[in-house]
Amino acid sequence: MAADELADLAALLADRSRARFLLALLDGKAWTSGELAAAADVAPSTASEHLTRLVRGGLLVERRQGRHRYVQLIIPRRARLLEDLLAYLGPAAPARPTLAAATADQALRRGRTCYDHLAGRLGVAITDAMTSRGLLTDDLAVTDVGLAWLRDALAFTPPTGRRPLAKACLDWTERRSHLAGAAGAHVCAHLHAEGWVRRVGTGRAVRLTPTGEAALRDLLDVDVSAP
Repeated sequence: MAADELADLAALLADRSRARFLLALLDGKAWTSGELAAAADVAPSTASEHLTRLVRGGLLVERRQGRHRYVQLIIPRRARLLEDLLAYLGPAAPARPTLAAATADQALRRGRTCYDHLAGRLGVAITDAMTSRGLLTDDLAVTDVGLAWLRDALAFTPPTGRRPLAKACLDWTERRSHLAGAAGAHVCAHLHAEGWVRRVGTGRAVRLTPTGEAALRDLLDVDVSAP
């Protein structure tokens, strides 16, 4: 029943360590049990128990390679659910943030990956630019002009599977939507492949390179550099 499934999902999320694992996995990458244990500051045995619950609950998929156990969010829809929950909670406002924490928070707000697409001010700015040029509708559906642009400018091939071409994803820091779906994933992958964005450290934060600033200004006629 739906009520039982909802209660089971809530129970999976109602633990700080499991919540930390899921937030770390929003970068779309596969992490080892040991890496997640270190990220959440828990014992490896504790991490293993929590990850087993998340796998059985349908939030994570498990892969094994040699001695290592890797886990990853099972589908992009799970990432959107987590981002929506973060948006509902509102911006965090710690009373005495450390300099390192404040710097990391600002980096995430400037630009980050949300599973496999771009979020933060960078993701929203690109989405706004695409909308203003008629490449996306106001509800972030790809127009015919937009599909042609994606093909010509970013070498995009429309998906043949069940994943939607485009989808609005509520940005938990900007309180507005950014582009998700196959088109959003391709934009993110293309920017990485061209060296237009680079990861900041080992987390989800990304930054535009000078080449990326120039390229996106030429492609979308908008300055998407973060202040």
